[in-house]
Amino acid sequence: MAKFLVLYNSKMSAAEVMANATPEEAKAGMDAWLAWAAKAGDAVVDLGVPLGSGNHLEDGSASETSNEASGWSILQADSLDAVTGLLEDHPHLHVPGNTIDVLEFLPMPGMGAD
Repeated sequence: MAKFLVLYNSKMSAAEVMANATPEEAKAGMDAWLAWAAKAGDAVVDLGVPLGSGNHLEDGSASETSNEASGWSILQADSLDAVTGLLEDHPHLHVPGNTIDVLEFLPMPGMGAD
C-alpha cells in the first residue's frame, strides 16, 4: 500500500480561519473533518494539523512563503486514484476557493522499502 501527502490549500490562512470562526463554526468544521476521517477509516495514517506561516528558502536567502498550504494529512491506499476518490467529498473542498493536492511518497533510493 502506498502513502500519500495530502496538502490542503486555502486563500485564507488556517490561523485566520480559526481566529474568525465562532465556537459553533469551529465545532461544526471539526465534526465534518472527523466524520470524513471515520468514513475514510484505515486509509488515514495521520489526520495532520493546520499549518502556520513559513519561509521560502533559496540558495543564500529566505523570504516569507507565498504557498497556500493550510494543512496536511497522510493517507494510504493502493493507488493515487483511490486516494483521490477518498477526497472527492472532503469538507475542505466545501469552502469556495479551497483545493487539495495529493503527492505520493516515493521510496528513498538506497534506504530500503517501508
